[in-house]
Amino acid sequence: MRHLPYTLTDPIGQAATLGLIVLQVDQTIEQDFRRLFADPEIALYVSRIPSGAELTPETIAQMAADLPQAARLLPPAARFDVIAYACTSGTTLIGADRVTQLVQGQATTRAVTNPLTASLAALSALYAQSIAIVSPYIPAVAVPIRDAFVQAGFEVPATLSFGEEIEANVARIDPADIHAAAVRAAQTPGVEAVFLSCTNLRTLDIIDDLEHEIGLPVVSSNQALAWHMARLAGVSAGTGKFGALLRL
Repeated sequence: MRHLPYTLTDPIGQAATLGLIVLQVDQTIEQDFRRLFADPEIALYVSRIPSGAELTPETIAQMAADLPQAARLLPPAARFDVIAYACTSGTTLIGADRVTQLVQGQATTRAVTNPLTASLAALSALYAQSIAIVSPYIPAVAVPIRDAFVQAGFEVPATLSFGEEIEANVARIDPADIHAAAVRAAQTPGVEAVFLSCTNLRTLDIIDDLEHEIGLPVVSSNQALAWHMARLAGVSAGTGKFGALLRL
């Protein structure tokens, strides 16, 4: 067999190289990120982490053990600008600093983020200090997320949840029901923004309409994570769509 000559060209991702560690059961965030990072000069590599069919403190604890292996499965030759662990509740219970340590120990990246850290930064950038949270979680998961925002200095006068722990059902909660819950949450006196928590909720297409209806910023886990990754990598996300946050 004759070997043909070839040359090596530049790697994919001349604008930025992003890594995303997604829950095995998550059916939503990859679809959202294909739209949020449509620029062909942005490389996006995805790894999956084992996760239970039900989101509970026990299944989240197991993800802490599995996170290093999921990070190792990202392309080892890539030099990442940002890698994100895409689980809001998982970060809350594992701890953002621990998530960063687990990822950085297995992959070469300039920065690590997650939906909790990203959402805290996003709400601060929007100058919102009093927020209402809408989530799909059971109380054992929803309460620690509320507490994380309080510990970060935010007021949380309203926390609404669908009480669903089966992730396959979370991904199919009708966006119209999420919209209605957010409108209800926004009616709480003193609320300055609404946070839609969970990367598996289908929130991306309701954010603009919600902001127009309630007159307040709306931040979702996926939108905030994309915004934070874009900021850290020096690129843009969403081309001005999907909420006030992505127009900052």
